[in-house]
Amino acid sequence: MADAALESAHYIQPEQLRIGLYVHLDLSWTQHPFTFSSFKIKSKEQIDTIQSLGLTRIRYSPEKSDAEPLAAPKPEEVKPPPLSTPPARDNDAAFQVKQQRMERLTQQRARAKACEKQLVNAARTIKSINQNVFAQPSEVREAAQSLIDDMANSMLVEADVSIQLMSDKVGGEEVYHHSLNVSLLSMMLAKELKAPAAVVRQVGMGALFHDIGLLEIPDRIAKAAAPLNKAEQGLLQQHCEYGVQIGKKMGLPADVLQVIAQHHERVDGSGYPNAAKAAQMSLMSRIVSLVNTYDELCNPHDAARALTPHEALSMLFAQQRAHFDSLALNTFVRCMGVYPPGTIVVLSNGVIGMVVSVNTTKPLRPMVLVHDPAVPREEAILVDLEQEQDLSITKTMRPQQLSAEAHAYLAPRNRTTYFFDSES
Repeated sequence: MADAALESAHYIQPEQLRIGLYVHLDLSWTQHPFTFSSFKIKSKEQIDTIQSLGLTRIRYSPEKSDAEPLAAPKPEEVKPPPLSTPPARDNDAAFQVKQQRMERLTQQRARAKACEKQLVNAARTIKSINQNVFAQPSEVREAAQSLIDDMANSMLVEADVSIQLMSDKVGGEEVYHHSLNVSLLSMMLAKELKAPAAVVRQVGMGALFHDIGLLEIPDRIAKAAAPLNKAEQGLLQQHCEYGVQIGKKMGLPADVLQVIAQHHERVDGSGYPNAAKAAQMSLMSRIVSLVNTYDELCNPHDAARALTPHEALSMLFAQQRAHFDSLALNTFVRCMGVYPPGTIVVLSNGVIGMVVSVNTTKPLRPMVLVHDPAVPREEAILVDLEQEQDLSITKTMRPQQLSAEAHAYLAPRNRTTYFFDSES
């Protein structure tokens, strides 16, 4: 297929380049200084750089171009081709910028690997907690507090915290991912709301154990993908009270028990089990109620009903705003960005990518993994929109709208799982 596409491609000589042409550089990504191998020419400097690369012909896309190529030069005007493609030059400013970009890519990949390792350890701890909560309640409480303290210590020390999208292959089973997602995002939100460090830790504990009462509910109800009948719904709602009872046996503080009791309440009184309103809910309960709903929208038991992170945030803000604390919701949207990690996006140059990281202090300029067929999947380009100021996100896509090739390349997550990276 690729060979056939190249056979039908349009080629021009380097002398025919002009601003407005959409070109494809048939070189390794490391052999040219540009962010992408395919792009629309915007300046005379770009033309000069392309012409210095030693290519005897250049592929371009007429349908993506804003201009026609210049007329082909007469044979006597054609410059003889160089003997070989010139190497990247250490003293060339454009190549130096590319080298810095590659170094940032290496650092980002290393940080993502470190996050994955921490996620595996955290999921393992949560699995042990769930398995031992009845037999060793005090030991479980201490293990949970240690996990939350480790997360809080990293999160609270650094001003910049990035929310990282994790691979489907990392971590544990769904229940552990859900507890971890809600804990992580609730602590992040509490931090952004300027809550004291002790409250951030309490929020983390409440979020970690918010669904512990589900251990007392049969799996056919607790994990049902189909709608429940009224009796089953009543039984499911009892998991809040069961969770409080388990939490008391563990010796959890009253503030944490309140989070467990109220994580399905809504500030407008539409939640359960007690139809509590804002004045009756703690700040911690209002935070966990919001974050828990977000994660359930992204990761429902029935995967066919899953919303993308962007859709989930949009639904919370546009359709369910009355259910949640307005300050918490506005702050959560700001921190996650309009395009949270896991969102498939189209950039202003037409390139498709997936948001893989959002810095909570710069949420509109996330890190995007881009689909570039010229670059091997394991070396996929990560574009930091904070550094690439001439690029922006123009729209989002659902994973089902991707071509088969782009879907395999970007590998949209079946489950949206997060961890965090504290940046010095």
